[in-house]
Amino acid sequence: MSNCFTQLCAAALLAFSLALGGTAQAETSPAGVIVVPSAYGMVETVERLKKDIAAKGITFFAEIDQGALAAVAGVPNVRPSVLLLFGNPPLGTQFLLANQQAGLDWPVRMLVYQDEKTRGIMVAWTDFAWIAKRHGIASQPAQFKMATEVAASIASAATAAVPR
Repeated sequence: MSNCFTQLCAAALLAFSLALGGTAQAETSPAGVIVVPSAYGMVETVERLKKDIAAKGITFFAEIDQGALAAVAGVPNVRPSVLLLFGNPPLGTQFLLANQQAGLDWPVRMLVYQDEKTRGIMVAWTDFAWIAKRHGIASQPAQFKMATEVAASIASAATAAVPR
């Protein structure tokens, strides 16, 4: 438990430092989607995110290659898109206690996709403040804040280029 707590504190510190001066600029849409550009290609971005998820001791549930699924289904011109599902059940299931319908947004989903305009690789996830508002959960601000910081920390694994 203390190792998990240490990892969560480290993730929070990293997210805070990114907020103060990180290399990637996050954008949040009115629909509650946070998007940051990756400094890497599609395959490396996905691998970096999965590696960071594992390093934090977070449960990885699935990787869904949506672009490949489109190709198999005969749907042409779908840009590369990979959905990662992961979470920390002791944290995430607390939201279900507040509102069972919050299960629609758990586990956490992080999308890696090729942007239509820039052709760059982007990392997107749902803003946890938006999820709290969507489900009317006001009783757990610390837990939502922690989830926000951990997701930002995971995304940072793909947003900062390795110094050479």
